[in-house]
Amino acid sequence: MNLAQQLHDLQEIDLALRSNEQVQARTSSQLGESREIARVRTRLADEQNRLEELTHQQHSLEWEVDDLSVKVSATEEKLFGGRIRNPKELANLQREEEELKARQSQLEDRVLEMMDGAEATTAAVKTSTAELARLEEEWRNQQQRLSTELTQLKESHADLTQKREVQVAQIESAVIEVYQQLQARKGTAVARVEQGTCRGCQITLPTTELQQVRGGGLVRCSSCGRILYLA
Repeated sequence: MNLAQQLHDLQEIDLALRSNEQVQARTSSQLGESREIARVRTRLADEQNRLEELTHQQHSLEWEVDDLSVKVSATEEKLFGGRIRNPKELANLQREEEELKARQSQLEDRVLEMMDGAEATTAAVKTSTAELARLEEEWRNQQQRLSTELTQLKESHADLTQKREVQVAQIESAVIEVYQQLQARKGTAVARVEQGTCRGCQITLPTTELQQVRGGGLVRCSSCGRILYLA
C-alpha cells in the first residue's frame, strides 16, 4: 500500500470520527426532559390551581346563598306571620325581603358562572393530564432509544480511535504533521483524483503531476496543496 493510500485511509477514519462526534453531540443534546413536557406541566398546574380557586369560590358563594335563604325565610315569617301590623315596619320588612332576594339571585347567578367555569376547567385538566401522560411515555421511549444509540456511538468511536492509532503508527511522523496541518487549514488533507481532476479544488492536473500520482508517490496538488490520491 502506497503512502497516499495510507493517508486516504487515515482521512476516512478521521471523517468517520468527526461524523460520530457530531452525532454524539446531537444525541446528547436530546437527552433530558423536553421543553414541551415542561410547558404542558406548567399549563396543567395552572389549570389545577384555577379549578381549585373556582371550586373554593363556588362553595363560598353557595354558603352565602344558604345564609341569605335563612334570612329571607326569617324575614318572610315576620312579614306574613301576622304579629307585625305597623304599616311602616311592614314596608321596611318588605323592602328588606326584596333586597335579600335580589342579592340571593345575583349570588345564584355567580354560582352558576363558577360551576360553568369549573366544568370547563375540569375538562381542560383532563385533556392536559392525558397529553402529559402521552408526552411522558413518548419521552421515556425516546430517552431509552437515545441512550442506546449514544452507547453504540461511543463504542464505535472507541473502535475508530483504535484504528486511527494503528494507521498513524504505520506513517512517518513528519508526514502525519503535514497531513494534520492540511486538515486544519482545509478541512480535508487528501483529495481524490478523478478523470485527471483534483476533487479538492476541481482543477485539472498538469500531465507531470498526474504521472507522478500514477507512479504512487506522495504528490500534492499545485493548486490547493492537498495530497493527491488515485484509487
